[in-house]
Amino acid sequence: MTPILAQAAPGFDPSFLIMMGLIFVVFYFFIIRPQRSREKQHQAMIEALKKGDRVTTIGGIHGKVHSLDDGTVLVEVDGNTTKLRFDRKAIAAVQGKE
Repeated sequence: MTPILAQAAPGFDPSFLIMMGLIFVVFYFFIIRPQRSREKQHQAMIEALKKGDRVTTIGGIHGKVHSLDDGTVLVEVDGNTTKLRFDRKAIAAVQGKE
């Protein structure tokens, strides 16, 4: 019975740990690191928003920043008649001044 147990529970295999480490390194450099970089760029863009900037929201709405609060942005979308309030995180792109 001892040889069957020895076959069912093999010993420590360092190649498995090396393979898992390599998979983690690949995930870090191809997925985690670029995502963090994009998040930092988006955060810097949001912090640099100012009145008069032309913006696009994540919903595809284009407009001009009318005013800024701590966590929200008031966006003019149709001249002076329509203004919409968005969370700052909802701004997808800034095209610059009008």
